[in-house]
Amino acid sequence: MVTPFLPDGGVDYDGAARLATHLVDERRHDGLVVNGTTGESPTTSDDEKQQLLRAVIDAVGDRAVIVAGAGTNHTEHTLKLAREAEAAGAHALLVVTPYYNKPPQEGLIRHFTAVADATALPAMLYDIPGRAGVPIENATLMRLAEHPRIIAVKDAKGDLFGASRVMAETDLVWYSGDDNLNLPWLSVGAAGFVSVIGHVVGAELHEMIDAYRAGDIARALEIHRRLLPVVAAIMTRTQGAIAVKAALNLLGLPGGGPLRAPLVEAPPEFAARLREDLTIGGVKVPEVVIPEVSR
Repeated sequence: MVTPFLPDGGVDYDGAARLATHLVDERRHDGLVVNGTTGESPTTSDDEKQQLLRAVIDAVGDRAVIVAGAGTNHTEHTLKLAREAEAAGAHALLVVTPYYNKPPQEGLIRHFTAVADATALPAMLYDIPGRAGVPIENATLMRLAEHPRIIAVKDAKGDLFGASRVMAETDLVWYSGDDNLNLPWLSVGAAGFVSVIGHVVGAELHEMIDAYRAGDIARALEIHRRLLPVVAAIMTRTQGAIAVKAALNLLGLPGGGPLRAPLVEAPPEFAARLREDLTIGGVKVPEVVIPEVSR
């Protein structure tokens, strides 16, 4: 979930609660990741992260799983965020591979194990070598799967064959972390998606999962193909949070406001192309929008 900001740069906690309510009640989200990278977590303070979690939990925590992004490239800081997330009432943790410092696999094992030991919350590992610089290797995942609180993987690595072997040999639950590959991931055993495009087509993604699980592969494929313009618009043409906030702005929904530096708002020409792609993908975009303003 994106983090809404006010014009003065502060976190819009009321807007976050409204957006969370919309995503759960209107877009059929079973859960929300708060303080992930799409939520601009590198630019929010620890106090802001905790307040944001509490605002979302108060709004929808009784009917959706709230997963707190707690990963950093500093183990001690990650442990602090994990404990604060537990204190705020989060239901689970999302822990990204430590980025930039490129630890060896043994370092990843120690890091993820320390986080899993720090709280009673279940943990989802976020494997995204394109940003982190290193993958969580399959052998490492199999070792980490032995920990009772490491239960899931958000995969943005795209190794369907390797992940298939890990799923076959462990109890790890897999989630697509790359909207380009949502349907292929279902075909090899993934449980669902941790999605960016779900901000605008969450109900359609839920329908895709329902159709696939019911054996209606043709229907799942039809939805996959219909959403291709939406995926292309949000996932390939600019940074994800920039694109999603532009989409939310077009739809008149909370969260479509400012971004924090170094991210910048989408230029007008991107918004015009985005409107076209969303419409082709079946999203109803109002012609005239009066954005919501927090007071």
